[in-house]
Amino acid sequence: MTKVVCPGSFDPVTNGHLDIVNRASRLFDEVVVAVLVNESKTGLFTVEERLDLLDRATEHLPNVSTASFTGLLVDFCSTHDVDAIVKGLRAVTDFDYELQMAQMNGSLTEVDTLFIPTSPEYSFLASSLVKEVAKHGGDVSALVPDFVNAELKAKFA
Repeated sequence: MTKVVCPGSFDPVTNGHLDIVNRASRLFDEVVVAVLVNESKTGLFTVEERLDLLDRATEHLPNVSTASFTGLLVDFCSTHDVDAIVKGLRAVTDFDYELQMAQMNGSLTEVDTLFIPTSPEYSFLASSLVKEVAKHGGDVSALVPDFVNAELKAKFA
């Protein structure tokens, strides 16, 4: 069995994230969507809320689970017997950063990083942009699942 991890902050989960997770779920036996707990940052959603939103967004995918982690992703991979890291790429600027991270992770462990290009309709999409638009009352309903949109509205009410 091939087990991969799709890491990120997912604050909040977007349709772009779900595009990558859905595609990874067709390619690999098991996919873990892992929320990075960054103790130096305060997110809009708590880690527990993000996990709940991810669980709801992926409940139709039987080979997808969720988890959270602190520290190094490669340590999470070792602890959870993960074979590879899957990352979505929106643009060349993502590639520059993600390649450097992949090479660093590769120098620390034997876990490979695989890149999946984001579908064109999501190439501009970032959680930070979604939050900014939602904060100012903009319509993000086409960018996130309905229940995430409702939670964003509640947070910014």
